[in-house]
This record gives sequence, structure tokens and C-alpha cells, in this order.
Amino acid sequence: MFKHLFKLIWNKKKQNFLLMSEMLVSFLVIFAVFTLMVFYYSNYKKPMGLEYKNLWVASYNNSYKTNNTDSLNIFYENLRQTIKSMPQVKEISFCSENVPFSQNQWTGNVHYKNASPNADFYTVEDGYKDALNIQVLEGRWFSKGDAVTKTPAVIINNDLKEKLFGTEEALGKLIGEDEGKNKLRVVGVIQGVKVKGDYSPAKAAIYKRADTGSFHWLGKMMIKVTPDADAAFEGRLYKTLANYMKNSNVEIEHMPNKLKSANLFNIVPMIVTLIVACFLVINVALGLFGVLWYNINKRKGEIGLRRAIGASGQSVSFQLVSESLILATLSLIIGTFFAAQFPLLNVFDLQAGIYVMAIILSVIFIYLLVLVCSLYPGRQAAAIYPAVALHEE
Repeated sequence: MFKHLFKLIWNKKKQNFLLMSEMLVSFLVIFAVFTLMVFYYSNYKKPMGLEYKNLWVASYNNSYKTNNTDSLNIFYENLRQTIKSMPQVKEISFCSENVPFSQNQWTGNVHYKNASPNADFYTVEDGYKDALNIQVLEGRWFSKGDAVTKTPAVIINNDLKEKLFGTEEALGKLIGEDEGKNKLRVVGVIQGVKVKGDYSPAKAAIYKRADTGSFHWLGKMMIKVTPDADAAFEGRLYKTLANYMKNSNVEIEHMPNKLKSANLFNIVPMIVTLIVACFLVINVALGLFGVLWYNINKRKGEIGLRRAIGASGQSVSFQLVSESLILATLSLIIGTFFAAQFPLLNVFDLQAGIYVMAIILSVIFIYLLVLVCSLYPGRQAAAIYPAVALHEE
């Protein structure tokens, strides 16, 4: 049976080559779509690494112009105490500009022996962990005692730990920045934070403790509020900040809103790819359906002769569907060969499991598409009466 089908396919190799090319291109596009979808879904399942629902971020520019570091620290310490005295405020922490779900990013290489991975750098205060409810996996968070240590203390996330140390212990190790010139001591490892939204992975990150001179350039504060904090409280908070920091541009944002914007920014590429893929799949489906329909009309004599010598309508339908599935299989073999190069060559630095799952889903999708498009023409072929077909011939 299959030998006969391959012979029929070979006899129409020109026509079938174009059909196989359509299936191959469709498979590659669908593979790209499923790779994105599996990548986003795998990131979505991972923990966020912080609590953002009752978290606000206040932006400001340093309006207190002074070169005296002690005066500047006193100025912002008084502001901290004023804000913390509000009943709706649970925690406050000044930090660098690259807050979660923003487009700000400070990156650099971290050095340890032969490893020098790229990581995001954050400058935070002791209250940052409680404000964001970050989970400490190993060691500890910053404390006031870290201000007087000879080697600055830093905290890394589990992604950076894996890239630097692998399965080794990270606590107490000395790592370097600025090509290894400045040494830093690891005192803790935290759960990675997905700072770019639900659909982006947690990147390698290193957290440095804000020192006495940091207020000269810090411009953000993370404020953890109670669930009953409303617009009226936000207005009072804004007035407090604006009155205390004269001529400063103050802006208050809610982290859930920033998360929505970050998620929308991330899924735009997938939406565009889905639209292109939908148009392609529709064109392929219509082309496949039309080719099979044309083949039925052109092969009425062959079908009528088969029916006349005893072939059942079911066997005729099975033949046409089988031809389509064999063509799809030949296309998928070629397409899978090209798709398999992505995990083998580690393209885009994605996990191999993401590519493997995308290949499996793409193969299933193409088979279902071909099966759906060939079932109805197959049924039409089965309904051809031998006498009518032979009479037309």
C-alpha cells in the first residue's frame, strides 16, 4: 500500500514539491511561534521573586543641593521618618533607578576565576528586602554592620550564583567588578526577581548596599503600603514629598500598573509573530484544501476505476488522506532537521527543553492541519460513483 502511495507521490513530484515547501515553511514559522509561547509560559510559571500588589515607587530628583554628605543623609533620614510615620506605610527603602518593571538597566560583568558573566547591578538599602518581600535562600540580607567592613558586602541571586560558582558554596567568596579590580564579598543569595515582568526570566543580579554618599545620586524610593491605601492617601503622600523636596519633580507609580506595561511590552513580539503565523497557516490550509480538491476532480477516472474493481469509498478516502500525511511527514523530517540545530547550537541561549517542546507541538500542529484539510476532500472522493466517473471519462 505504502509503496503504491510513494509511487503516486513520485509521479507528481513537481506539484508535490510546492506543497511540501508550503508545509516546510509553515512548520518553521509555527516552530518560532511555539518556541516563544513555551518560553513565555515557562517564565510565567516561575516565581516572581517579590510581592508587588501593595508596592509603590516614588521618583524624585535631588533638590537638596549640598556637598556635605552628613547634611544630605540627615535630610533624607528625616524624610524617611516622616513617611514611615504615616499609618498606611509599612516599609520604605531608597534605591537606584533600575526598579522592577522599569526600562532602566545597569549592567556589568562580575568576575570569579575564569567566569565573568554579565549581571544587573542594584544599589539598595537594608529595608529593600522587607519592602519587596524578597526571599533569602542562603546567608543573610544587609545589616548596619556591613557599613564598616573592609571588603564591601554584596548579595547575589541564584542565577548569578549558578553562573559564577556552579554547585560550589557562594557565601564568603570574593568576586570582582571593573575587570576584577574591586573585590566584593558575597554574604547572601536570594531568589531571582523577574524585574522585566511575568514573561521574562530573572536575570543574573548583584545587589550592593547604599553607602553614605549614595543619596547624592539615588532617585527612587520603594514604599510598601497597607491594602487600604487609597487615592486620598496617595494625594497626602505626594503633598508630603513635594513640600519636603522643594522644586523636585515627584511622581508616584503603582507597581501593578508598571507590571501590566512591562508584560504588554514583552508580549508584543509574540502577538506580531502570531498574526503573521495565522495568515500563513490560513493560506497553507486553503492551498492544501484547493490542491486536494483539484486532485479529486482531475483523478475522477482513477477513483472511478478503483471503485469499479471493488475498492470501498473508505479505502479511497484513506488513500488521499495518507498521501497528504506522507507529504507532511517528508516536510517535517526536513523541518525537524533544521529546528534541531537550535538546541544543538544553543541559539538565543534558551534551554534545550524549550526547543524540544516547541518541535513536538509544531509537528502535532502540522499533522492536525493536514488531517483537517484532507478529511473533507477525502470524503468527497469516497462519494464518487464508479459509473458516473467512468462515464465522464
